[in-house]
Amino acid sequence: MVVPTLQAQAATSAAQAACTAPTWAEGNTYTAGTQVTYQGHTYQALQTHTAYVGAGWTPSTTPSLWTDLGACTGGGGPTTPPPTTPSGVPSAPGNLRVTATTNTSLALAWNASTGTLTGYRVYEGTTVKATVTGTSTTISGLAAGSTHTYTVKAYNGQGESAASNSITATTTGGTTNPPAGFGAAPYLYQWGDAPNPQTVQSATGIKWFTLAFVLSSGGCTPAWDGNRPLTGGVDQTVINQVRAGGGDVVPSFGGWSGNKLGPNCSTPAALAGAYQSVINTYGLKAIDIDIENTDEFENDTVRNRIVDALKIVKQNNPNLKVIVTFGTATTGPGYYAQQLISRAASTGANIDVFTIMPFDFGGGANMYNSTVSASEGLKSMLKSSFGWDDATAYRHMGISGMNGLSDQQENTTPAQWQQIRDYAQNNHLARLAFWSVNRDRPCAGGGVVSNCSGIAQNNWQFTQITATFTG
Repeated sequence: MVVPTLQAQAATSAAQAACTAPTWAEGNTYTAGTQVTYQGHTYQALQTHTAYVGAGWTPSTTPSLWTDLGACTGGGGPTTPPPTTPSGVPSAPGNLRVTATTNTSLALAWNASTGTLTGYRVYEGTTVKATVTGTSTTISGLAAGSTHTYTVKAYNGQGESAASNSITATTTGGTTNPPAGFGAAPYLYQWGDAPNPQTVQSATGIKWFTLAFVLSSGGCTPAWDGNRPLTGGVDQTVINQVRAGGGDVVPSFGGWSGNKLGPNCSTPAALAGAYQSVINTYGLKAIDIDIENTDEFENDTVRNRIVDALKIVKQNNPNLKVIVTFGTATTGPGYYAQQLISRAASTGANIDVFTIMPFDFGGGANMYNSTVSASEGLKSMLKSSFGWDDATAYRHMGISGMNGLSDQQENTTPAQWQQIRDYAQNNHLARLAFWSVNRDRPCAGGGVVSNCSGIAQNNWQFTQITATFTG
């Protein structure tokens, strides 16, 4: 069939126009904006596509691809669209997953479709990246450290199936993904005898800090600890000091207590706007959402709102690294974390790092063993939810420990923290942090307080160990 050359026309009122546009025909390719006529109606293509091939399928049967501009001179024609997918097309492929990653490629696999089948098309957005007859393929020629999102559709002579689930994966390698120093960023806060960050940077080699906490100052307006302004105060000074010392910051939203943005911002868009205001204020490269307690972590509506807001943030800031941080048991994250991860997977939220807090889990005589066990549980969750292999799952994981004594008197020693660092380094986790730099000072027998660890140690010993983590 000869494909006519079609030019997009101005969207004038078709009801008053003659049927002068080219005639719609199966098998022809139509560019977005093209107008055609069929049985006395004018239709405009909503996206570039090849018309379905199959007797009886017209523009009015595929309203996701065409809009009916109304009757033109000559009148008549269909007005009520039948279903959007022709009968006889295959079912959607299932369980699209990543099976291997390299610096330049991503290997994909999926479950077979049912019905008469010609093959499968792998899409990145609206672009076909591969056409195959089997249920796996490798996308090659990718940049190191680059992130890609794919879907798969089955097809036959009647048309294409609905899309599979989407998966997002990042190739290995790359020097700018994530930002240099981003992975090692212990928490620092402006209470509890806060140290000068440049003093800590000089003593330990650490560059980045995670700053706690951005809360609600009333409604959906962010402020440090809910009462300090974003600019002009001590927090702005600290950020300037960190950057002058050659590092950068990761503001953390939420935490265990306080009036948080998640419950106060009524929609995902509003919450994303609150996050965006902080991102814009400081020109951020990363943010951390520390989601805890019954008001956020255990509240289905708020937890989903946070995930949906982060999807908006990632769409608007594709180079921003987004971290979510949450509690865990020794065997891995529990029910609420699984709900969070499942939501992120099903909505394509594109969260970069899922970080567990392996402490206060009511046990763990050996904090290294408990931390590794909890981390491996997280890895299993990520693999099953996203279809990732081990290496990809590890690269989306983080650990945020508690140096010295925890609230439940668990004791993470400097020697155990070094073992944890080694585990994170050997498996190329994305993040290693702890609570907190303020507590990274000795006070053997001092208990659980905000400005020392409660154990015998050297000043900034945990920070110095963390600074050697490179991911």
